[in-house]
Amino acid sequence: MMHERIGRAAARYLRGGALLATLALSAIGFTAHAAAPALPDQPLAAKTTPLSAAMKIDDGSFRCIRQMTPVRHFYVDNLLGNKEGTLAAANAPKGAVYPPGSVVQLVPTEVMVKREPGFSPATGDWEFFELEVSGAGSKIHKRGFAEVNNRFGKNCFTCHVPAREPWDFICESDHGCEPIPIDHSMTGALQRSDPRCGEPQLQAGDQKALWKLKAMVTIGSVVNWAKGLFN
Repeated sequence: MMHERIGRAAARYLRGGALLATLALSAIGFTAHAAAPALPDQPLAAKTTPLSAAMKIDDGSFRCIRQMTPVRHFYVDNLLGNKEGTLAAANAPKGAVYPPGSVVQLVPTEVMVKREPGFSPATGDWEFFELEVSGAGSKIHKRGFAEVNNRFGKNCFTCHVPAREPWDFICESDHGCEPIPIDHSMTGALQRSDPRCGEPQLQAGDQKALWKLKAMVTIGSVVNWAKGLFN
C-alpha cells in the first residue's frame, strides 16, 4: 500500500508537466543560466526546413520511458527506426554524432530529439521538448531549439552547450556540463514512476528518493516566494 501511495504521488508530480529537479534547482538557485550564448558563425534560430522534408513529431511520438532502451542512467530510441545507430553513438567511448530520429530521455517529462541534418545548426539539430505525462499518454507542452526556455525560465540549450563536442550535446557526469544536485536514485525513481507505463515499479530506496525530491520542491517554492517579495 505504501508503494502504491508513493507511486500515485510520483505520477501527480509528473503530471505537473515539468521535471521536479528543474523546479527545485531553479528555485533554489543552483542553475541560474543566462540566455543561450551565440556560437561563432551559427544563428541561434532554427534553420527553416520545408515541412514536407521534416519528420512528423507529435504527442504520439513519445511513449513510456521504460519501453525505450536503457543506456547507463538514461534511455534512448529512434523515431526513424535506426535504434542501432543511436545506441552506437550513445555507447561510443570518445563521443559521436547521433543519427536523425534519435530520442534521448533522462526523465519522463523532458526529451531531446535529433532532427534532420541542417534543421538547427546551432543546437546540433537537436530539438528540445517538455512533456506533460499521464496514464493517458504524452502531451507536448513546449518544444523548440536554442531560443527555448522551460516554464521556469531556464534555457535547455545553455545547459547542453558544454557537451557540444565530442558528445553531441548529451550531458553526463564527465561531459563538461554543470553538475546538479540530483542523483541517479532520484532520476531512477522518476523513470520507474512514469504514469504512461501503468503501475509504478518502485525499488528499494525509491520512496526515500521521491520524498527527497518533494522536500526540494517545497523548499524551493518557499525560497522563490521570498525572492518574489523583493522583485
